[in-house]
Amino acid sequence: MRPLFHPSLVNGPFADPGLYIDFLFQRRAILFDLGEISHMPPRKLLRLSHVFVTHTHVDHFIGFDHLVRLFLGRDKKLHFFGPPGFLDQIWHRLSSYTWNLVQNYPTDFTIVAVEIHPDGKALSAGFHCKQGFQSHGNRSFALTDSMLLDEETFRVRFAFLDHKIPVLAFSLEEKNHVNIMKNRLDERGLPVGPWLADLKHAVLGEEPDDQPFRVWWKEGVNVMERYLPLGQLKRDILLIVPGQKITYVTDTVHEPENALRIIELARGSDYLFIEAGFLHEDAERAREKFHLTAYQAGLVGREAGAARVLPFHFSPKCTGREEELRSEVERGVAGLPVP
Repeated sequence: MRPLFHPSLVNGPFADPGLYIDFLFQRRAILFDLGEISHMPPRKLLRLSHVFVTHTHVDHFIGFDHLVRLFLGRDKKLHFFGPPGFLDQIWHRLSSYTWNLVQNYPTDFTIVAVEIHPDGKALSAGFHCKQGFQSHGNRSFALTDSMLLDEETFRVRFAFLDHKIPVLAFSLEEKNHVNIMKNRLDERGLPVGPWLADLKHAVLGEEPDDQPFRVWWKEGVNVMERYLPLGQLKRDILLIVPGQKITYVTDTVHEPENALRIIELARGSDYLFIEAGFLHEDAERAREKFHLTAYQAGLVGREAGAARVLPFHFSPKCTGREEELRSEVERGVAGLPVP
């Protein structure tokens, strides 16, 4: 079964952080963090629908202007998510330019920005190109179960971490794969037809098992139908397997509360992309700078049960020592002591 998501780091491990995630069956992608992206092909960036920003330190947000320039003049809507203060920062970035000619554009590129707060409150605003990117439609709402985005095939959750400022970590969770077992259809005398797509939607929408589900087909000009419990159809003709989970964690200190938040967010991840800034010998320096060491990153990945722990965002101080950093991550994942 081919995975839906294809994640790849935007830059090398010592450069600006960012994770580009391509969607296999859609002309679509999302981005975690927005550092230097000018080297990326425009065709890839134009696939973006959502950008999730951990915080707005320059190495995590410098790519914003490049993205806006690329999308100008295109009939697109781009969604951004970020930490407290994010709406003002978006507005100030856009207001630093002059937009007196944009009314002549044939299309209205739109930015929708959401600012997330630790108490679960969120603020959103829209910025339309043809209105000179003035903020409008401001509203506040509550987030449920740390959920930022909930679509039919996937969801995005978040956790707040400590980098001496609030920073966000993100988890992209594909909902279950739903596959039709055609041989089971034949065995139960059920026809192939459009109702199977509706069945998948019902399962992915987590509708109750005792809900009657309409199975229908045509015989000549007549429409035939049967009603069966959704749970029965799930058991009899579907193969349901867990989807992918990708977690992105960067710029945080290794303290008990932070570690627990990362572990809970990343639990069972297929991919855990996690910063590993410093070697164990520099643990005190890492703590002062509110970053993880490579060994700490490995330990957290181990506790989360992540299948793959992929370190990045190495400190320039460790230039030339990449293999040592990766080795310490591996030792942490294996539960081995640091030599």
